[in-house]
Amino acid sequence: MAITVADRFGIAQLHQLRGRVGRGEHASTCWLVTQPNEEDPEAGNPRIEALVATTDGFELAEVDLDLRGEGTLMSTSQKGRSDLKLASLRRDRKLVEQARASAFAIVDGDPDLATHPLLADELDLIFSDRDEAFLSRG
Repeated sequence: MAITVADRFGIAQLHQLRGRVGRGEHASTCWLVTQPNEEDPEAGNPRIEALVATTDGFELAEVDLDLRGEGTLMSTSQKGRSDLKLASLRRDRKLVEQARASAFAIVDGDPDLATHPLLADELDLIFSDRDEAFLSRG
């Protein structure tokens, strides 16, 4: 298989495409065709280098997260800087998981936050109606 202009694909897409070859009894090869970096022709492509280095999808997901960033929670942006003010989804994963579980425990028992007026006031300050609609979609 030859994937031309592999620079236009994400790591996950390239990993999935690469996985489509070599499943049968015959040997196969997947060629990733890229263009040199115009600013620094000697520099490699970290996405392609990661694909060459491993076939572990979990490891590739970590590389992708390092390269693209965490994205945002309050919009549809899937790359770039996180909109979290104090935490990092990656660095503070355990803390984020604990906060999520605590939030669900509070909201499941009190969806309108009637017994948590200070929390309700704080959320009203932080989130707009648009933010609430976005969070309620899922």
